[in-house]
Amino acid sequence: MGYSLNSQTVVAVIGAGSMGAGIAQLAAQSGHVVRLYDAQSGAAENALKRIAADLDGAVKRGKLDERARDVVLAHIRVAENVEALAGCGIAIEAIVERLEVKQSLLRQLEAVLAADAVLATNTSSISITAVAQGLDHPGRVIGWHFFNPATRMKLVEVIPGIATDPALVPAMHALSKAWGKTSVDAPNAPGFIVNRVARPYYAEGLRLLAERIASAPAIDRLMREAGGFAMGPFELMDLIGLDVNLSVTESVFQATAFDVRYAPHVIQQELVRSGRWGRKSGRGFYAYGKDVAAPIVDTVAAGDSGGTLGVAADAGLLAPLVQRLQAAGVHLTTRPELRAETLAIGDTRIALTDGRTAAERSAADGAPLLLLDLARDFSITTTLGAAASPAAAAQLPALAALLQAANIALIALDDVAGLALMRSVCCLANEAADVMTWTGTQAADIDIAMVLGTAYPMGPLAWADALGASRVAAVLANLQAHYGDVRYRRAPLLSRLHHTGGRFHD
Repeated sequence: MGYSLNSQTVVAVIGAGSMGAGIAQLAAQSGHVVRLYDAQSGAAENALKRIAADLDGAVKRGKLDERARDVVLAHIRVAENVEALAGCGIAIEAIVERLEVKQSLLRQLEAVLAADAVLATNTSSISITAVAQGLDHPGRVIGWHFFNPATRMKLVEVIPGIATDPALVPAMHALSKAWGKTSVDAPNAPGFIVNRVARPYYAEGLRLLAERIASAPAIDRLMREAGGFAMGPFELMDLIGLDVNLSVTESVFQATAFDVRYAPHVIQQELVRSGRWGRKSGRGFYAYGKDVAAPIVDTVAAGDSGGTLGVAADAGLLAPLVQRLQAAGVHLTTRPELRAETLAIGDTRIALTDGRTAAERSAADGAPLLLLDLARDFSITTTLGAAASPAAAAQLPALAALLQAANIALIALDDVAGLALMRSVCCLANEAADVMTWTGTQAADIDIAMVLGTAYPMGPLAWADALGASRVAAVLANLQAHYGDVRYRRAPLLSRLHHTGGRFHD
């Protein structure tokens, strides 16, 4: 069947919450006549008011003129019932994330829409095949997953179910482009791309907090300033809503046959049970309000640096940091006895974390050890995290002094395996590699989805290529050995690239 979806296509949007209202506004801004329906009395009318307020804001900011605003508003009409959606060429549901409710709605839509009308579901994690089950024409059902706010987020995932007509996929990509979106092919697998690959960002953050590597504000600061993420995991969960984030985690957990990698964490469960849902409730990991002060993150006070930093002949990933310190006036001396990617203050070694604790590595090497966490870019980072073996703890102020010369603040971390950023990045890369392994999704689609859908500083597979598959695999192997936990099992594709020296991106 051919699908003609263009600006003349009348669009039905079912569900007038923030997502549905955003999709309706986006469709109207793209030139479509839109019929907005919500089963709750008055919900669609309230959504129109929110849309009008958003458009008024755009006019005040000079992004839109009054005539264009009026045209957009004139394109959106409230539908009183499902029957009023007859004649629409595409219906997009953005209702509650419950399979039986979505199935019931699609059966109602099938009864009133033409046989060639498209039924698109904005589900964030439910199987498209399951949503289409029981319909007379399941071939016209497809996943079209927008991100909130739909008017501003550039990404949309296109997800076909088993019964989806193959001709519908390119038609949805074309419509996505016409609406100003970047679309990616996502697999009909738990969480699709974004909600699946992003799970470790939250899960590892919660596990690190439980193990008391540092406070939530300190972890968030490291992820922002050293990692380049727009928000740390706890800030982001508060923004999304802990209840919403937990619901997605539970959905993926159930859909993956209760794979322990996706198990909800008790910290998040307890916060949700107590009504601490984040920004919308006024309290989550953080408190919100006019008089609430921003959290303070303690950094290590600079001490006596000793004046000289020893450097291995091969500084490896630490080379940009070494160059930065040298440019800041730190005195460096090459020490041939140091292993590659190792620095030294006197007898204390300084190395990048490899997934083992400082205590374990210090015992194996017979020397006091400071472990540095990863940075997205050592040449520009403003913050680094470090942990110490017991005999090296007294040297943290000396390290802080050296870093301070280059305007880098040091956050002391407890000696937790993998530290914060390295551990999170490797787990994100492994999750993305797992999606590639089992669904055939392209590396480019995964990375584009994570950059546009979650504002990551770079795609996790591109980050893995920059670190090297062997390093990522080694960190995960050390984490698994340390915890005895299968959550750190390596994706088959990652293991293959480790042995072949290959890359995720050709």
